[in-house]
Amino acid sequence: MSKWGLPLKNGGHMDKADGIYLQNMTWKQIEERLKKNDIIIIPVGATEAHGPHACIGEDTFLVTRMAELVAQKTGCTVSQPLWWGSHPYHHVGMPGTVVVPEEIFIGMLKSIMAGYWNMGFRKMILLNGHGQEYVIPTAIHQFAKTYQLPMIVVNVNWYHAIQDQFKLKSEGGPYETNFIHADEVETSWSLALFPEMIRMEDAVDTQVKGYMPEGHVDKAGNLLHRPIAWYGHVGLGPIEVSAYPEGVVGKATLADAQKAIPGIEAFLDYMVKLHDDILKRFPPGVLPPIEEFTQRPREEVEAYLKGPLNGGRSIYELRYPPA
Repeated sequence: MSKWGLPLKNGGHMDKADGIYLQNMTWKQIEERLKKNDIIIIPVGATEAHGPHACIGEDTFLVTRMAELVAQKTGCTVSQPLWWGSHPYHHVGMPGTVVVPEEIFIGMLKSIMAGYWNMGFRKMILLNGHGQEYVIPTAIHQFAKTYQLPMIVVNVNWYHAIQDQFKLKSEGGPYETNFIHADEVETSWSLALFPEMIRMEDAVDTQVKGYMPEGHVDKAGNLLHRPIAWYGHVGLGPIEVSAYPEGVVGKATLADAQKAIPGIEAFLDYMVKLHDDILKRFPPGVLPPIEEFTQRPREEVEAYLKGPLNGGRSIYELRYPPA
């Protein structure tokens, strides 16, 4: 058993009243939490085909299970996840995958951020578990430009935070193949975090296909640092429903939870550090200085910071919808 208790054996916390998930708490509990810790982790996932062996909520459970562990360690709060996400063109048409248009996905993220800011959670970590890292920053910056009120909003993609943890065996790492989708890497992480939803007896392998020689287009997470991001093209590879009807891109049969545990532990350690560093610099109720964050008049900003229940104003008086 690892220091973080991996592989997990007892399921998750989404339906438990144990102080982890925001939606499972009473308003009195939320008010007490905000006095001690006003950081919220917002898991951003997807509903997507991940092969015959894995649940289609895999991208979501990857980040909810890790967020739960961080919350248990730090005392922060976790939002119930966003289950549907943005997808690149080559995902379109794949059964099991729900493709949300970018403008709707961005609008949903901005609406969530507005509601949590108005509630008092003004330090948000958008923990992304799906290949939509090219969209989430747009939502964050549009939200900030619209309201121009002090906040801390961070987008963390788990695969970017610990890039040295995806090395091949030939490089001193645990894996035989590079991370792509529903493959050795992703299935190994799933086995460590939610093994009850993985059926390895049904795992399959596929041959990765592309139209260009290796070296041009990157793979998942852009971990190989190639010139063209995996999402930065259309047409240099086939669409998923045609080339990978199984829903797997790579070798899922090579998955093993033990391969993923060092990487998961490294990521969890980073998340705790990020949380602690934010809270040390900005204790509960403290945000970046008004004059250094926004050009809005101080008296106007202070009214919104007070909030509608404390003699101030609601964020929705500035703009609704938060577009």
